[in-house]
Amino acid sequence: MTRLPTYFISHGGGPWPWVPAMRSQFVNLEESLRQMVADLPETPRAVLVISGHWEEDDAFAVMGAAHPPMVYDYYGFPQHTYQIRYDAPGAPDLAQRTVELIRAAGLPSRIDTKQGYDHGTFVPLYIMFPDAKVPVYQVSLRANYTSEEHMALGRALAPLRDEGVMIVGSGLSYHNLRLFGPGARVPSEAFDAWLGEVLTHAPDTRTAEVLDWETAPYARTCHAQEDHLVPLFTALGAAEAEPATMIYHDVGLMGGVTASSWRFGN
Repeated sequence: MTRLPTYFISHGGGPWPWVPAMRSQFVNLEESLRQMVADLPETPRAVLVISGHWEEDDAFAVMGAAHPPMVYDYYGFPQHTYQIRYDAPGAPDLAQRTVELIRAAGLPSRIDTKQGYDHGTFVPLYIMFPDAKVPVYQVSLRANYTSEEHMALGRALAPLRDEGVMIVGSGLSYHNLRLFGPGARVPSEAFDAWLGEVLTHAPDTRTAEVLDWETAPYARTCHAQEDHLVPLFTALGAAEAEPATMIYHDVGLMGGVTASSWRFGN
């Protein structure tokens, strides 16, 4: 099999593909998600998502259900968005392989047979693979959000890229629920520019710069809680020595947000 690239994507707001007024805001994101699939060298054996919407305290939990349920982890949206189905099969065999890789790296891990697809997963996957035939599973964050540990998780997952698994870190390059609209413009632009600069640096310096993200402009304004940034560390750790390419960039989202997505590897 061909080695697949890894990704950090900004997944947009809530169940946007099912809300026409929102979907019209995210046309560039939608195009980028479709293009991600078009650019792949082959159809993945499975997609592994590290989402900013699933975290556990004790370990990196790995979704082990053969048919994962749905998790509607958003509030205040139209009623029909709480009946959405994305019925991609899970990947129990790959889940076990994933747990073994994580444990071999000295990190705690366990299978979770009850966790379902959160919207950081089913929203972008609905655009990327609308027929829901490619198996999908998730690895949780750890609630400590430790950047080094989540980078180490990515290193542990790297062998899966040679086994047909597409690794996607799903978050947002800007995520401050208390500061959308015009007030988000300056901090999100500055942080996104910093991200675009450091990710294109040589790998021998890039890792340290990314791990030192709190020194970036407006870092804690953009990520007061870094759950939506941490998936970046894992996506990068799984392709640590490989080039980064911006695959999505948007300005003025939700009234003022600049956001981007990145591919690691060719």
